Amino acid sequence: MTSTISLKNVSKLYKDVPAIEDISFSLDEGELVALVGHNGAGKTTLIKAILGLIRPTGGTVRVLGEDPVSGNLSVRKDVGYLPESVSFHLALTGKEILSFYARLKRVPMSGWQNLFDLVGLAKTAADRPVRTYSKGMRQRLGLAQALLGEPRLLLLDEPTSGLDPALRRSFYDLILEFKRKGTTVLLSSHALSELEDRAERVIIVNRGRKIADGSLDELRRIACLPTHIRFKPSANAAVETWSRGSVKWLERKDKFLEADIDHREKIAVISAVTSDPDALTSMTIIEPTLDDVYAHFLQGQGRKP
Repeated sequence: MTSTISLKNVSKLYKDVPAIEDISFSLDEGELVALVGHNGAGKTTLIKAILGLIRPTGGTVRVLGEDPVSGNLSVRKDVGYLPESVSFHLALTGKEILSFYARLKRVPMSGWQNLFDLVGLAKTAADRPVRTYSKGMRQRLGLAQALLGEPRLLLLDEPTSGLDPALRRSFYDLILEFKRKGTTVLLSSHALSELEDRAERVIIVNRGRKIADGSLDELRRIACLPTHIRFKPSANAAVETWSRGSVKWLERKDKFLEADIDHREKIAVISAVTSDPDALTSMTIIEPTLDDVYAHFLQGQGRKP
């Protein structure tokens, strides 16, 4: 099966200054992958290379089997892109904006009303000039243009910027529906907490290099970060029961016991703590977050905060 995106040893220099160096990865049909990195890490350069807006200094980029710079231009109809900063002609209406981009992509405009519904824009907004739109409405219009033609590949750069929490949830519901239909999604965002339960794979870039690539569980194992366990013994349970083990539990003022557990010992500790359910009144297990994993890999690269 041909990968939707394939990068092999891709580099890009600007006046001998590397923006990205020797990056390789591939994305298959129906994957939702988070591209994570600080500002200046190389994310936007990567996206531009995938879009064919820049030619790599070295390496190869293939999108749907074609070179995005000089390959079959019809492939671009199957690619949707939402940039970080959405900018439209303020005098045009929402419908006119979609019509303009539909002509550029050479896709039909017949489903524009459905697109307005999908992204949460009222049909009444279709005939209003974009200058009357709020920031969130312009972001949703940008998503609508990215979805024109039901693309096989979606490239989304900070897509939830300007959206309130309810609209962020509906946005991800929409993206996950496209993913289920087979669309490949590469999503760049600083809102890491939003990605934890949605992205099945995370690619971390730093200083123009790929420093990590895998599912969140895989990256947690590589990072060897501890799991935080917190529980409260019942009134008739003796704290000494757990204090005699190898784990050093800290007793808080509210009578909760907590400790950071090595990932290799997590299952055994949980089994021991829960061996007598009547001895517990509550228990919380906190795995390392994507923020924790991201910080770990950046520290390994020696990046200063």
